[in-house]
Amino acid sequence: MFKWASPKKTGASASKAAATASSGTPTARQRLGQAAEDAALRHLQAQGLQLLERNYRVAAGPRARAGEVDLILRARDGTLVFVEVRARAGLSHGGAAASVTSRKQARLIYAAQHYLLRHASPPPCRFDVVAIDGDQVEWLVAAFDAA
Repeated sequence: MFKWASPKKTGASASKAAATASSGTPTARQRLGQAAEDAALRHLQAQGLQLLERNYRVAAGPRARAGEVDLILRARDGTLVFVEVRARAGLSHGGAAASVTSRKQARLIYAAQHYLLRHASPPPCRFDVVAIDGDQVEWLVAAFDAA
């Protein structure tokens, strides 16, 4: 069942969200995420993948997201590649790759299933993770399964 109401934001997070929404200026965290996605995209395109979609979002209701895929690309062999990009300044919290939890994987799978509804006969797919720890970019091919 879909959840139509989103939890109310309080305190500093509400202030940041309101400031970003009203001014349209991205926060430092959003700029960092954008830069990480840009770096990941450059890395993947250099490996021969072609960008199809960026920041594909699926809603669970008004103002509530059910899932998002950072990058959707096509590999040379025709495989659709759903990519989660994670960046960390350091390894103090386990690194970027460790932050892709089972809950995050489920949300990615949900968004990918929604995207695949466009195809009468879906092509082969996989889920990759691009982990950026400081200046190091690591591409984890087939990082997890949809099963």
